[in-house]
Amino acid sequence: MNRPTPGFTLIETMIVVAIIGVLAVIALPVFQSHLARTQVTAGLADIRGGVTAFESAIQSEHATTPDAAALGLPASTQRCSSIAISGAASDASGQRIACTLSGHPQVAGRFVRLTRSSAGQWVCESSVAAPLLPVGCAVGS
Repeated sequence: MNRPTPGFTLIETMIVVAIIGVLAVIALPVFQSHLARTQVTAGLADIRGGVTAFESAIQSEHATTPDAAALGLPASTQRCSSIAISGAASDASGQRIACTLSGHPQVAGRFVRLTRSSAGQWVCESSVAAPLLPVGCAVGS
């Protein structure tokens, strides 16, 4: 009486490895895309806090252009290689808070910024590809 030996045959193991390989080929680009989008969103979150301080300066009618420190923002973060402020608080519109992104190759060196419109709303613009934009952001130049 011969009992079959327990375990997997070589062909069964090869099929499982092939299936895992196909799943990895499909999942890796999707993962990379989500990682890049997360980094853009994190960069936007890093500069979003400066909006309130900038609005306060605008309402106080300060004539100067505040720097990042005056708005409570660091000069750089893990996701922003630099944070730049432009536009005087006394201007009617056009004030900007910009983050030069670092990290994933799809977003490194590109920007995400908040620009104040004449209606007093802060609009998000970015130079990253459209699929990587956070909700509410548009492709800007």
